Amino acid sequence: MRVELSEVSLEVQDNGTGRDPVLLLHGFPDTHDLWRHQFKALDAAGHRVIAPDLRGFGASDRPADPTAYHPLHSAGDMVQLMDRLDVGRVHLVGHDWGAGVAQALAAVEPARVATLTLLSVGHASSLLTAGWEQRRRSWYMQLFQREGLAEEFLSRDDFAQLREMLGAHPEPEEALARMREPGALTAALGVYRAGLPAEVMFGPVPDGPRLRGPVLGVWSDGDPFLTERSMTGTEAYVDGEFRYERVEGVGHWLPLEAPERVGDLLLGFFDAHGRPPRES
Repeated sequence: MRVELSEVSLEVQDNGTGRDPVLLLHGFPDTHDLWRHQFKALDAAGHRVIAPDLRGFGASDRPADPTAYHPLHSAGDMVQLMDRLDVGRVHLVGHDWGAGVAQALAAVEPARVATLTLLSVGHASSLLTAGWEQRRRSWYMQLFQREGLAEEFLSRDDFAQLREMLGAHPEPEEALARMREPGALTAALGVYRAGLPAEVMFGPVPDGPRLRGPVLGVWSDGDPFLTERSMTGTEAYVDGEFRYERVEGVGHWLPLEAPERVGDLLLGFFDAHGRPPRES
């Protein structure tokens, strides 16, 4: 369904019924479809499940202003979306850049987050202080900052370079098809440019917002982009409970590559922390 917000219109999947609302946020270069396996599992367990295409991705609007892609803007979209859908508090789950948006939402509206689950990507300050190996794995983020140059490089020869980068994605051709749409690649790269510009990546590490527990961090040992330390270091920025889970033999796209494991982890974590009130 389509949901009109103050700045953008978002494409949203919402089962519309059930207890304990769950909000699922995807990252680059995905859409709400990333969560289709978890959507079914959570729906079957009686949850209300909401999964939007974030601004700049999928069928949602693509603002022309590059600054519009800062994670705080997407966090604001999620607050408005919850209001439009009459949802007070949620179990909040994010993967990749969706984890960054989820943390921004949890930081600015902590009362509306019953639990926070971060898949693959931990706290930004942990990422930036995780050491040389993480810096090496993050090389592509510097490329993504170069507007125009990055688009030309990634789309050259029928997206050969982006295809190579997404070699471990379970559904690379579907992702590439979305990037071929006019303006889609620039919009998708916008979150890197607004959220992790060069002065943040290579300057003094900023004091990122602290997170209120309970927080679940999940990392997979086959992730080519992120080190375990970048996730485990998140605990230093959490006030309250931080639980860490390592998934063996799986790459970056946990919701697609280990759907049953992710579903079990989510349901167990939600059950351990009760039901969020329906009223804010």
